[in-house]
Amino acid sequence: MTPGGAVLAGVDGCKAGWIAVHRRQGASPLVSVFPTFQVLLDALSDATIAVDMPIGLPDFSRKGGRGPEALVRPLLGQRQSSVFAIPSRAALYADTADFTTIEAWYAAHRQASEVAMATSNPPRGVSIQAFGIFAKIREIDALLIARPDLRDRIFESHPEVAFSRLNGGMAMALPKKIKGAVNPAGMEERKALLCRHGYDKGFLDQAPPRGAASDDFLDAAAMLLIAGRIACGEARPSPDPPLTDRFGIRVAIWA
Repeated sequence: MTPGGAVLAGVDGCKAGWIAVHRRQGASPLVSVFPTFQVLLDALSDATIAVDMPIGLPDFSRKGGRGPEALVRPLLGQRQSSVFAIPSRAALYADTADFTTIEAWYAAHRQASEVAMATSNPPRGVSIQAFGIFAKIREIDALLIARPDLRDRIFESHPEVAFSRLNGGMAMALPKKIKGAVNPAGMEERKALLCRHGYDKGFLDQAPPRGAASDDFLDAAAMLLIAGRIACGEARPSPDPPLTDRFGIRVAIWA
């Protein structure tokens, strides 16, 4: 606990790094963007964090992904495609370079897919969407390997799973995006749900900080509610009890 109450944070990856909607219990929420997850941890020391990013990596991937993905997809109806299958740790670390050209990026994707195929059953490559977040997955993974004390503060969640849990177990009726573009109707559906859980509409309607998109902001806002559920013991992991990877890091989606 920190003076004045626990600090809670909901976090999502964004173009500029990481967007966090955070608050001290009993206070109004704030929104911030941080260039790295380490900078976020430094700024929000002792916070309970729910983050929209896979945590805990398998050595070998089986049908459906790590386990949590296969469990939560049936809960989401038409929104289940938002849950990516995460390949093996070896595929995640197949190429860790900073890509300076699009050709290098696609070559790295092909390499990761080849490793993923060799470390999965049935053999499965890597989607472009999943590959796009590999660097952010590695960022959190490296921190949790180096600092086991963080494992009781940082929890994986997923926005659509969170929205479903907050909506009484019913998936959102409308997509948040259509063909890569934000869907205003889907955003309003989610804002209305968040307002029923205590958010002020004016807060949710504000423009996101520079370097973050409006859907990143809304996802982080949902993650904050899950962080609150985790802090008070109301959140449930999928699977329950969580799995662990070879480093002892928990593998579960909390909501």
